[in-house]
Amino acid sequence: MKTWNINKGIGSTVEFKGLKAQYLFGFAGGLLVVLILVLVLYMADFNVYICLTVGCTSATLIVWKTFSLNNKYGEHGLMKLGAKGKHPKYIISRKPVQSYLSNK
Repeated sequence: MKTWNINKGIGSTVEFKGLKAQYLFGFAGGLLVVLILVLVLYMADFNVYICLTVGCTSATLIVWKTFSLNNKYGEHGLMKLGAKGKHPKYIISRKPVQSYLSNK
């Protein structure tokens, strides 16, 4: 009789080599943009060494920055960081205190 493994990862986030959620998609998109940039430079008849230097430098920068953001902010950190700028630093209330205490 065959035995089947049960998928225990239902509902969990996507993860690859430690990258989670939005970092993984940014990583893949960034590397795709670098590939297209190198192809365009090569087809525009730039020197091959310039194309390789630009591609390797850009890819290294994307890998380094993505992993550092993943380690610094965690899985939902970028969303929290974006939401932090939308919250007011303090709330101004100009009503007198008695209006809050009285029952109407």
